[in-house]
Amino acid sequence: MSLLIPNLNDRTDAHDHLEVREEFRQAVARARQDENAREMFRWDFETVPGFFKQSDEETDDVTFNYAFHNIGRLKSWKDMIDELVKLNKNAKPNEVYKLVTCARHGQGFHNVVVEKYGEDAWDEKWSRLNTDGELEYGPDAMLTERGINQAKQNNEVWTAEVREHGAPLPDKFYVSPLQRSMWTLLYTWEGLRHEDQRPIIVENLRERYGDHTCNKRSPKRVILERFAKYNFEFEEGFTEEDELHTDEQETHFHQCLRTNEFCQELFEKDWDSEVGVVDRHKALKSMFISTTSHAGTISELLTVFQHRPFAISTGGMIPVVVKATRVID
Repeated sequence: MSLLIPNLNDRTDAHDHLEVREEFRQAVARARQDENAREMFRWDFETVPGFFKQSDEETDDVTFNYAFHNIGRLKSWKDMIDELVKLNKNAKPNEVYKLVTCARHGQGFHNVVVEKYGEDAWDEKWSRLNTDGELEYGPDAMLTERGINQAKQNNEVWTAEVREHGAPLPDKFYVSPLQRSMWTLLYTWEGLRHEDQRPIIVENLRERYGDHTCNKRSPKRVILERFAKYNFEFEEGFTEEDELHTDEQETHFHQCLRTNEFCQELFEKDWDSEVGVVDRHKALKSMFISTTSHAGTISELLTVFQHRPFAISTGGMIPVVVKATRVID
């Protein structure tokens, strides 16, 4: 039985607040005319169709289950990788292509509480508490047994793709600092990820911060206590305490802007600033990217990549082939 089926809350997460897409488009357009803001949008992004069913408007995002469809791919892994290599080798000097998988953490105890009391009661009361007297879900909510099993089911999916169908392993792993995402990454890639592949913990991949206790991250020292033996790496400048969490919840648009910041930094790693072109060697060495984060984060990743909205279950994921064009010299 598949545990990776979106529910109504997942569809709401994906399809509500779509006005952010227009807000983001307008922000990009304004920045093009503002010397002080242009650096925020050095790269433009677009989704490349023809690789995965999820980018096809005809695919029903609520009923489609990638676990039964080879993660949605439309061609063999060999053909996909060959095509990505060809696209990168033939790209213009300011263009680069990547396959980015956007994985959502497995079910957390906060998700159970939302289902237990409903969205309205969650927003009005329970989201600001750490427990309802039965379940502890804050700060930094942990995975439930179902959430762990969702990640393990993804491990089965990826194991089959790698060992039976020739899928490559991701070149780089990036993860939210919230423990539910970090555990999901570990369970998903257990037995597949090489020990020298160090997942990078990135603040900009975390869920909307503020107000909701489940989204307040643990101190850096606690993260180290939990995960040091798994070879995670903190991004530069990662603070000891959670300096982002406040009593006021972050807006969807602001989350979109910082998700864009992650994407800008990701693709900027391939840019040779001295020559003013994409470093093809670097681009080909980091062509497959894994991210593990949250429903809100994935929604904004899809906004930035100009991908259609898509419902992602807890523990679910979506692969996207992205073309990035550097528009600022």
